[in-house]
Amino acid sequence: MAPGPSKSPVFVPFALPGEEVLAEVDGERGLLIEVLKPSPNRVAAPCPHFSTCGGCAVQTLSAAAYGEWKRGLVVDALRHAGVVADVAPLRAAWGDGRRRATFHARFDARGRAHVGFMEARSHTIFELDACPILAPDMAGALAAAREIAQALAGNEKPLDLVVTASRTGLDVDLRGCGKLDFHTEQALIAVAQQRDLARISNHGAVMIERRAPEVLCGRAVVTPPPGNFLQATAAGEEALTSVVVEAFSGAKKCADLFSGTGAFALRLAEKAEVFCAESDAAALNACLRAANTTPGLRNVTGEARDLFMRPVLPAELEKFDAVVFDPPRAGAEAQARDLARSSVPKIAAVSCNPQTFARDARLLVAGGYAVESVIPVDQFLYSPHVELIGIFAKVSARAKKKRRLLG
Repeated sequence: MAPGPSKSPVFVPFALPGEEVLAEVDGERGLLIEVLKPSPNRVAAPCPHFSTCGGCAVQTLSAAAYGEWKRGLVVDALRHAGVVADVAPLRAAWGDGRRRATFHARFDARGRAHVGFMEARSHTIFELDACPILAPDMAGALAAAREIAQALAGNEKPLDLVVTASRTGLDVDLRGCGKLDFHTEQALIAVAQQRDLARISNHGAVMIERRAPEVLCGRAVVTPPPGNFLQATAAGEEALTSVVVEAFSGAKKCADLFSGTGAFALRLAEKAEVFCAESDAAALNACLRAANTTPGLRNVTGEARDLFMRPVLPAELEKFDAVVFDPPRAGAEAQARDLARSSVPKIAAVSCNPQTFARDARLLVAGGYAVESVIPVDQFLYSPHVELIGIFAKVSARAKKKRRLLG
């Protein structure tokens, strides 16, 4: 932060708390010119493109300070929501790096494709050949994205390319190019052949699948739909699912709400029957296919269901020993209300948004659940985002009375 002419706070990207800086101020924001007195927590950025490329927000904060900063995002959100909980130290889970990235492509007047991430505070493309936060399995992703974009140069629309690393090769889903003609599709198929890509799709519609993309979920092998959501890193998924599996130890019947392709369900099915609810029918079917073709798993069933419009009701929840829910950033307010009214013994709430997590946690606590643990998980290295998981247990009427007496 730096004082402006009116002494009101000014946000200066890439400056650290407590630093004295020279900044060019425009309203409530400033452009960092020079660090006059650095913070003792300042370290050298590991990437030479930091502060120009907009892919990362924080690279110059020491490891200890970085961990406390991200943990603090969760602590502050819970405090503002009035939820009392001990928040564990940040758990590092970036592993080998990101297995999924969205590259942007724009075309100049000569039809040349510019591919990369957006520049910081800009809509200009920052072109790069490699990125240190990407997993080794993403090697070749930028080169492939550049060739694909160049094949679409005549289209001239702003383009996004969602690239996911699978164990059978790169999976690419195009966004923004609209319907393609035959000759353009053939050019893209030629790129897939040349670059040995597993699959290319156009906004979910497969153009060529040379090999089915495969992702491991525990022992199960999943072929996700094009552009499907996955946890950002394999290590992040393992960290989150291991917490849930441990917390649900002994459960015989579990529910996985907002189940996606089954990251939690397919691991829980090692020991329990699992019911999945997911609005994306393609993702749900991918989970069920993986469950049916993996020997030794317990029964996994599912329903394509919009849990924002039609949450699983308390009467439906009564048959489950444990429920995990992992909604989008908007959280799961309606579903959390019905979970709070249920008597499910154990609930795991997973989120990538501390604010909506805290709101949903407050509903569970108001409904008679105690917070057993809250663990922030860092799979979004160098970003202001943090994943987190909370474990909640239903408090019995007897325990509630005892707590009131002690209070």
